[in-house]
Amino acid sequence: MEPELARVIGHLSRARSVLFVTGAGISAESGIPTYRGIGGLYEGKTAEDGVPIEVALSGSMFRHQPERTWKHLHDIERACRGAVFNRAHEILAQLEGCFERCWVLTQNVDGFHRTAGSKNVIDIHGDIHELRCTRCDFAERVADYAHLPPCPSCPRCGAVVRPDVVLFEELLPPTKVALMEQELMRGFDLVFSIGTSSLFPYITAPVLQAARRQRPTVEINPGRTSLSEYVDVRLEVGAVAACEALWAARGQWERRG
Repeated sequence: MEPELARVIGHLSRARSVLFVTGAGISAESGIPTYRGIGGLYEGKTAEDGVPIEVALSGSMFRHQPERTWKHLHDIERACRGAVFNRAHEILAQLEGCFERCWVLTQNVDGFHRTAGSKNVIDIHGDIHELRCTRCDFAERVADYAHLPPCPSCPRCGAVVRPDVVLFEELLPPTKVALMEQELMRGFDLVFSIGTSSLFPYITAPVLQAARRQRPTVEINPGRTSLSEYVDVRLEVGAVAACEALWAARGQWERRG
C-alpha cells in the first residue's frame, strides 16, 4: 500500500476541498452486515411468505400493509443493535477541520457519521433511528427499536410512524438531492470512494464527475468495483486501516495556517 499511500498523501497536501463517499464497507468493521439499500440483510432471500424482500420493504407495501414492512425493519435494526461507529468514522469527522470544505455523502442508514462527530453529512438514504409520522409533523430520534411496538403509531394523531429512510421504489429526498447537487456543482479538489460497491448512479457520479474535471480520485475498498478502472489511486484495504494510515501521516499533508 505504500506507493499508493504516498500518492494519496500528495493529493491531500494540495486539496482545499474533499468529498468522502461512503458505503456499507465503512460500517462493516463496526459489525454492521453489508447490504444493498435498506434490505440487503436479506439479499438473495425472500420474506417468510415468499414475497421478495424488495417488495416487503417497498414504499407501496408500506402504504398498504405497514405491519409487514415494519416486521422486516425490526429485523434489520435488531441485527445491527449495539453496534457503534468505528475509527474510520471518527477520522472522517476529524478531517472536517483539516480542509476549507469537507463533506461526507453516505448511502448508509446507521447514522454513524453524525454520531462520530461529522457535521457536513448528506445521508442520502436517511437514518433508521429517525422516526416520523406519515400524517403530521411529529418526529423523534430513537436509540433503537427495542421498546417500539410491532407497527408504531403517532402519539399525536394516531397515524402510522415510519423510519426516515428511503424504501424500495421511493424517490430520494428532494432536499438532500438539492444539497448534494449544490455541493457537487461547486466541485471538490479530491474525491474518495470508501467501502461502497458503487451500484447507484448518484454514488458513482461524484467520482466520475471529478475524473472528468481531472481532479484526483481515490477508492478505498479491498475488492474491485465498477469505479476501480476510473480512479487515480486504489487502496486495497479496509476503511479503518486506510483511514488510520492517512491520519497517522497527516503531518505530511495537513495544511498549516
